[in-house]
Amino acid sequence: MALDETRAISGTFGEVWREGNQMTQASEMQAKVKVHKADIKVSGDRWIGKKVVALEGTGSLKGFKVTSEMLQMHDPVAKNEKGYVKTELISKLDDPEAYGCERIRLKNVIFDEIPLVGWKVGEIVEEEWPFTFKGYELLDPIVES
Repeated sequence: MALDETRAISGTFGEVWREGNQMTQASEMQAKVKVHKADIKVSGDRWIGKKVVALEGTGSLKGFKVTSEMLQMHDPVAKNEKGYVKTELISKLDDPEAYGCERIRLKNVIFDEIPLVGWKVGEIVEEEWPFTFKGYELLDPIVES
């Protein structure tokens, strides 16, 4: 069966949701899970086996500076009350020509950096928020129909 090119998903229809609200300023998001393995050497075997010992979730969220929402969310950090803010993010990819919508929930998201100032005369201000997460859930998978 040949690929139907019209079904290739465009990032144009990507959305990010936090605390039930769409983050309309988001322009790019990525998240991945790194699998950490330990070598297992067995007597009488030249092959080195692998054992999964840990999982690590990392990602980043990029977007246009429209409001101070993200900075205000981290206000307790500035006041040294908690040291971090934990939240959940939902990525939604819903190209109308695709086989369906994909939604993935990232759990226990903690942002790694808090950008305070970053602008240049004549340029649109964009921000990047790198983060780590612990756990995810595929809410809506895309399946060929």
